[in-house]
Amino acid sequence: MALANPRPLDIIRVFAHMADCSTPGSTFTAAPCRGRVMKMGSVTHAAVTTADNAITTRINGAAVTGGGWTIAFTGAAAGDVDTVVPAGGNTVNENDSIEFVSDGAGSGTVPTTFFADIRIA
Repeated sequence: MALANPRPLDIIRVFAHMADCSTPGSTFTAAPCRGRVMKMGSVTHAAVTTADNAITTRINGAAVTGGGWTIAFTGAAAGDVDTVVPAGGNTVNENDSIEFVSDGAGSGTVPTTFFADIRIA
C-alpha cells in the first residue's frame, strides 16, 4: 500500500452537508480564517441515479472560477469522491460564506458532504 501524501499544516478543511444533492439547492460553510481555497470536493453517501448532478461554488455570492464539477451517475456508489482545484476567485477572509450549489438533475436521495481546503494566509 502506498503511503498517503502528508497534509501541510497550513491547510484547514471545512465541511458542509447537503441532505440531497439530487434536489436543486445550496449548502454553506464559513471560512475560519483569511486564505485561499486550494481544493474543493464532495463525498456522496448514496448512489446518484438517472442523470449527473452539476456542482458550482461561490464565495460571498461570487462564482469561483474553475470551482465546478460533476457528480456522475454512471458507476455511482456511496463513498464516491470528486475534487476540483479552483483557478480564481478563491480567496477568503474570516467568516466569508462558501456556498456549494447543486443543479439537482439526478434522482434518488443522495446525502452529500462537501469540503473546501483553505491555505492560511
